[in-house]
Amino acid sequence: MTGFVSLAKAMFLGFVRDKVTLFFVLVFPLMFLVIFGALFQDQGDNPAKVVQIGEVTVLDTFAQDDPDRFETLFDLKHTDDLDAAIEEVRQGNVDAAVSQRGDTVTVYFSAADTTGSMLVLNTLDGIVSAANLHKLQAAAPDIPLVDVSNEAVEDESLTTIQYLTPGLLGWAISISGVFGAAGTLVDWRRNKLLRRLRLSPVSIPSVIGARIGVSLLTAMVQLVVFVAVASLPFFGLQLTGNWWMAIPVLLLGTLAFLSLGMVVGAIAKTSEGASGLGNLIVVPMAFMSGSFFPLEQSPQWLQTVSWFSPLRYINDALLSVMVRGNDAWSVLPQMGMLAAFTLVIGVLAWRMFRWDDL
Repeated sequence: MTGFVSLAKAMFLGFVRDKVTLFFVLVFPLMFLVIFGALFQDQGDNPAKVVQIGEVTVLDTFAQDDPDRFETLFDLKHTDDLDAAIEEVRQGNVDAAVSQRGDTVTVYFSAADTTGSMLVLNTLDGIVSAANLHKLQAAAPDIPLVDVSNEAVEDESLTTIQYLTPGLLGWAISISGVFGAAGTLVDWRRNKLLRRLRLSPVSIPSVIGARIGVSLLTAMVQLVVFVAVASLPFFGLQLTGNWWMAIPVLLLGTLAFLSLGMVVGAIAKTSEGASGLGNLIVVPMAFMSGSFFPLEQSPQWLQTVSWFSPLRYINDALLSVMVRGNDAWSVLPQMGMLAAFTLVIGVLAWRMFRWDDL
């Protein structure tokens, strides 16, 4: 136990004193949070996913008049249940829900992800404007003009920061796990420190436990810092009741990327090589896992590839409990996938591990 405490203390002090590591673990991803949050305070080619509630004359007419164009714009499904449609929007399963009452078309959207819903709103605005112009040109005063309105499915206090915070926090965890493990392993192997530890009375479980302990502590620090900054009045992050489930999700996510970092550290022979290989893995993974923009707005092939990324499961789980208000059990599938990824990659890292440079 004494060896574990001493190693954990030394690793943590080394982490705090390494300014480059501190920058990439905290400042760099936090900088993206601040920039994106400031830019998108007000906030493809793929058809928008829309739920049509009951009869919506403008959509039905457009589908009959120009079916090919309609299919390129909308991936439509029908329901008569308003509450179910709104829940689909809230959960991010569709971009928007549309209903029509009299001469008013209402678009229901999620404030946590306005990109797709605003696309639906703008498209409907264009369709309705064209229809209204046709009525005016036809001089048909007995046919009322149609108006388009929008209504958020959440409280008005929700902003785009709700989406950005989970995604960038997940990305920060991936950076911390990969670079923390890879950099430490390469440096200690090159400095022959691993060989000395192997010959010392300190047990191997203590060495591994110290590295894991420091990484888990770092993840909790990242969670506190990100939530504190995003909750400032300028950004206005609003956490839901089960946000605390982000803690086990982040701990599992840290273990997943820690195991991936061990693989990188086993492959790389220099710190520069470990940094380059780590960036090659983490940066593209952020774009294909929904850290910067909704996956629903990306090509289908990218959505398929994203299922192999542990970062996707972190992002989905954080968004579920921090923003969408789902219960604690909703993230169990994502946690299971993270645990499975950790187990598989951890075994691979163990088999690839070496005490000395060959």
